[in-house]
Amino acid sequence: MRAQAERINKVFHALGDPTRRAMVERISRGPASVTELATPLKISLAAVVQHLQVLEESGLVESAKVGRVRTCRIRAAGLSTAEKWFGDIRSAWEKRLDRLGDLLAEEE
Repeated sequence: MRAQAERINKVFHALGDPTRRAMVERISRGPASVTELATPLKISLAAVVQHLQVLEESGLVESAKVGRVRTCRIRAAGLSTAEKWFGDIRSAWEKRLDRLGDLLAEEE
């Protein structure tokens, strides 16, 4: 359970930054080089690499270097971590609201 909580924390920490969210959005459309990621963001390659490091540590992104080009790809498993967390929260709230609806219906 603790390992899962740490994974979730890393994912949400990574997605908590607008620059990293923009990078994930771009990479979700297909693989991109560090240069391609940096261009629309108007930040240095060094800054992009730092953001990528956070994204990789969270499990959202993976990268591979071929020659001088580092290409980044989305990792579906990282996104699944966030999706599962949201699903669990949604399910719990739906059950609570269903119970509330049943209770209110009984009072009528």
